[in-house]
Amino acid sequence: MNDKHTHHPAIVTRLKRASGHLQKVIAMIETNEPCDKAAQQLQAVANAIATAKREFVADHIEHCLDVREGMTTRDILATVQEIKAMAKYL
Repeated sequence: MNDKHTHHPAIVTRLKRASGHLQKVIAMIETNEPCDKAAQQLQAVANAIATAKREFVADHIEHCLDVREGMTTRDILATVQEIKAMAKYL
């Protein structure tokens, strides 16, 4: 694994937990459990995924995108464009 991606295992763990939780929510809906309880659990899944997404994007911006001495203007602009592209997912 790339050294830059040291946070990825924790993000994957969070997403796997959310995936398991989502399967439980699906089961709740299929077994006609109270809608308010299923909606509450679904909100928890959505929040977990949103948090994982923010961590993933922030990690990429922090560890994979940089401007270094000696970079050309074109390289710097490309990095800025990638930061902008990733920031829209925050």
